[in-house]
Amino acid sequence: MRIQKYLSAAGFCSRRKAEELIKENRVKINNLPASIGDVIDEKNDKIFVDGKPIKNTAKQIYLLLYKPKGYVSTSSDPEGRKTVLDLVTDIKERVYPVGRLDYDTEGLIIMTNDGEFTNILTHPSHLVEKVYKAKCSGNITNEKLIQLQDGIVIDDEYMTGKANIYYVQNYKDYFEIEIGIKEGRNRQIRKMFAELKNPVLTLKRIKIGFLTIDKLKRGKHRALTKKEIEKLKKLDVNKENGNIL
Repeated sequence: MRIQKYLSAAGFCSRRKAEELIKENRVKINNLPASIGDVIDEKNDKIFVDGKPIKNTAKQIYLLLYKPKGYVSTSSDPEGRKTVLDLVTDIKERVYPVGRLDYDTEGLIIMTNDGEFTNILTHPSHLVEKVYKAKCSGNITNEKLIQLQDGIVIDDEYMTGKANIYYVQNYKDYFEIEIGIKEGRNRQIRKMFAELKNPVLTLKRIKIGFLTIDKLKRGKHRALTKKEIEKLKKLDVNKENGNIL
C-alpha cells in the first residue's frame, strides 16, 4: 500500500492532506523521510507523523450531520469558534468533515475517518451535486435564472459551471430558490447571487448526491447505512446531470 493511501485508510487525514504532509517532510517510514508513492509493508513498517506513530486500526465511521449556523466545518479554528467536531463528541473515533460548509450556512455535511472515501467524494471528476435552499433579497427574473443555469463569473475571473434550478418562488421583497451545483468553491452560492444583486439572506444545504436532509434535526447526525456507503464508494455518476445513480 502506498504511504498516502495508508494514512488516509488509517483515518489520520485525507489522501491529499497526506501528500501535503509528505511534501513538508512530516512523515517518516522507519524513521526515514517518506516520499509520495512509497510502498509500505503494513505489518512490518513503522509510520510516524510529526514523531507520533500511526496505526491503521481505526474503525471506519461514516456520518451525515446537519450543521447549524455558527459552526466552522474544520477540525479546529484559530479564532476559537465552534467546529463541527463539537457536534460529534459522542463518537470516540477521530472524524473530519468531507468538504466544507461556511460559518453562516446550515445543512448537510458528511463526517468520516476514511480518507479514501473523502477523496472519492471531493474529487472534481465525480460531479457530486449539492442542492441548496436559499432565501434571497429582491425578486428573481427569468433572465437571471438563465444566467444561473448557464454559469456566472465570480471572483472576477472564475466562470461557474451550469446550475440546476429545482424550485423558485417570488414574494413581495424576497424569493426562495432550490439550486444544485457540482462545484465547491468557497461561498460560491452567496457569490453567485451577489453578482445578480440579490444577496443571500439564509442558506441551507439540503442534499448531497442522493442523501437528503429529511427528518435529520439541526445539530444532530446519523450513521450512513451500509447501502449508502457502498453506493457512494462506487460513485457511478451520470455525467449528464451530476446525480449519483
